[in-house]
Amino acid sequence: MSDMTNTGAFGVPERRAAAPRTEFAIYFAIIFAATVPLACLTWGLTLLRSGRLPERGPVARAWSQARIITPMIFSA
Repeated sequence: MSDMTNTGAFGVPERRAAAPRTEFAIYFAIIFAATVPLACLTWGLTLLRSGRLPERGPVARAWSQARIITPMIFSA
């Protein structure tokens, strides 16, 4: 008897249903909004400590953090 638990019809693996784009966008927006204040704080502290402007601004830092964190939520 064949094991059909891991594959669909005709031995082709079934595709996982992708998370809806709107849900991803909502999570991204919430995480981005939460990381902006922290990014501003770290950006300001870096500015005070080094005496020069950091390479990336606070919005770019928050954006990259949201791009890292949001897919982790969906992969869990």
